[in-house]
Amino acid sequence: MASRPIDRAKRRTGLLMLLLVAGMTALGFASVPLYRLFCQATGFNGTARRDLVAEAPGAVGTLIDVRFDGNVSPKLPWRFEPERRVMRVAVGARQMAFFTATNLSDKTVTGSAAFNVSPPQAGQYFTKIQCFCFTEQTLRPGERVRMPVVFYVDPGFAKNPDTRDISEITLSYTFFPVASGETPG
Repeated sequence: MASRPIDRAKRRTGLLMLLLVAGMTALGFASVPLYRLFCQATGFNGTARRDLVAEAPGAVGTLIDVRFDGNVSPKLPWRFEPERRVMRVAVGARQMAFFTATNLSDKTVTGSAAFNVSPPQAGQYFTKIQCFCFTEQTLRPGERVRMPVVFYVDPGFAKNPDTRDISEITLSYTFFPVASGETPG
């Protein structure tokens, strides 16, 4: 008779441990997309904000240099570079920059761009309205395309003591092959 409450307690403890393991596993799978959403919403760790319906607030008189950087994974046979390396922009004003990508192979190849803003404390103020990095890009053999990015630097950038002395922001992209790196041509 005394073993019944112990068996019930063991069963309950086992069930709680199983639920805990299942919950931790689910959290592990959800952590990457949740972290990405958090970084895009807050600009944490140099991640540019993404706002597809944003209207730039308008220029506030402060100017800053925005430097553009383009990189390609060694596994992706592309050349990728900004058309202009540096733009002098008005904080708060809508801006557009272009990058050029060229498929150097004889096969159709799909790539996806990862991006970062530095210094990291500027990421929360760098807002992208439209960007080639929001979707995968497929280039046919030898194809060369222009890829726009529409952005603005939020006026809060000039008011924040942590960013007030920053005179240059770098927007950096790196293209990686998608899945197998090739799509049927």
